[in-house]
Amino acid sequence: MVSFPCCIQTPDSLTPSLPSHFLSMSTFSAKPTNVITSLHNHHKSIFSFPTCLPSLSKLQKASPVVAFNGARLQHKRRRTNPQTTLPTLPTSTFLQMGSQETSSETPFLVKSTGSESASTSSASQTVVGVLHLVVSLGIILAMDKFLKKAFVAASIKFPSALFGMFCIFSVLVILDSTVPAVATSLMNFFEPALLFIQRWLPLFYVPSLVVLPLSVKSIPAASGIKICFIIVGGWLVTLAVAGYTAIAVRRMVKTEMTDAEPMGKPSPFSNVEVWSWSGIFLISFVGALLSPTALGTSARTCLPFLLSSTVLGYIVGSGLPSDVKKVFHPIICCALSADLAAFAFGYFSKSGLDPVLGSYLTKVSSNPGAGDVLMGFLGSVILSFAFSMFKQRKLVKRHAAEIFTSVILSTIFSLYSTALVGRLVGLEPGLTVSILPRCITVALALSIVSLFEGTNPSLTAAVVVVTGLVGANFVQATLDKLQFRDPIARGIATASSAHGLGTAALSAKEPEALPFCAIAYALNGIFGSLLCSIPAVRQSLLAVVG
Repeated sequence: MVSFPCCIQTPDSLTPSLPSHFLSMSTFSAKPTNVITSLHNHHKSIFSFPTCLPSLSKLQKASPVVAFNGARLQHKRRRTNPQTTLPTLPTSTFLQMGSQETSSETPFLVKSTGSESASTSSASQTVVGVLHLVVSLGIILAMDKFLKKAFVAASIKFPSALFGMFCIFSVLVILDSTVPAVATSLMNFFEPALLFIQRWLPLFYVPSLVVLPLSVKSIPAASGIKICFIIVGGWLVTLAVAGYTAIAVRRMVKTEMTDAEPMGKPSPFSNVEVWSWSGIFLISFVGALLSPTALGTSARTCLPFLLSSTVLGYIVGSGLPSDVKKVFHPIICCALSADLAAFAFGYFSKSGLDPVLGSYLTKVSSNPGAGDVLMGFLGSVILSFAFSMFKQRKLVKRHAAEIFTSVILSTIFSLYSTALVGRLVGLEPGLTVSILPRCITVALALSIVSLFEGTNPSLTAAVVVVTGLVGANFVQATLDKLQFRDPIARGIATASSAHGLGTAALSAKEPEALPFCAIAYALNGIFGSLLCSIPAVRQSLLAVVG
């Protein structure tokens, strides 16, 4: 098959002009020299070789399509001299050497083949992506589990996930200074797991809010009101302290703002996910009603429909209009959905609400509930902080003065002010100690209260979640009222006072504040844990509580 350039000058009804991509195609099976010579000798006025190849920029608009040897060619009309115009040639016999059926089927076959290959490629990419997520997330979960067992065996009270986070961050920093390509490869490898954690982060806070009716049942109403006062007032004052500290330090150091490293965004929820979780809920709910111990225990049997109801509530809440989410955060919708499912099951099974909620969060590794599964990811959240901090290491180094000073002061203020206000309002010492880490993320807050005796971990988790909800709903309006314009001040103030939920709410509308939120979010919990792990600090806090 040999290609040769030629252009055919014919009357207006027949003036083919080959496009540029056709000039390089092998489409003629006949010998070009014989064809050109015979045609040129027979119709010298029709075929003109020197002028038949205009510039490629003029060969743009296509007109009638004519099949030439089974290939579809596009022709362009051009005016010819009327004096040299010959009678119209029979195009159906002169240029249409291939069959019309062949020419019409060719693009169809190409299109079909392309569609099939594209779908196959998409399916293979999906499978590879799922495997990548499972492996990367599995490694983080396995690392967290191994560290927990090792710390328990060694009777170490320091949070194991926090130690793991320091180890991961140190390894990444060392690799970045010695073999940068390896550090980059590790970051890319764990990216799917980090996006998964970021996408479902609010779910890991929900279990404590779902079982809140059980947690507060033993708390007197007067004490509950005092706790609410401490939560709301403490959040507002902590936010102001962190924000004003960041502004003051920033004015002193006068460091110019630079762009942060781009943060990956998780994918939105799809209809397939909604229908899949809905199907799991219906099937498992009916199955649990028919056989309450089908999976061995009531907690395991209730796990599928309670977990799916929690996930569905979060998906639905995330899809609400932004105006609605200002007063009705997705995590509230999430907790209500799980509570409604528990209430419905307790009603139809005639077992009551409390036993179902007890099955939601058992805190027994051999008999886990839906809440235990979700809270099992809290350690991986702490480990993921190492990757976030490494990604923003340049930003941390550049604005270290503002970030560390604000986080340290706000953390100290939050712990000691909570202890002091609890004593002033006459809150029971055990309850006051339980709510000390109200501004620290759940995973580390639970580790902190475990260092004290006589605490209520369920109350701790619930107070942390409620603090986050208050911040998520009102943080933006409060920052505007306090005239915090600097993204550093806004990010640090939000994360220091409302941890993960406040961070998620602010960063959704102000992406420029997300890096500072993420850094302060991690450092706040880290410094609080380090501070409370010191015996002298614990004793001083207990002395303030009274």
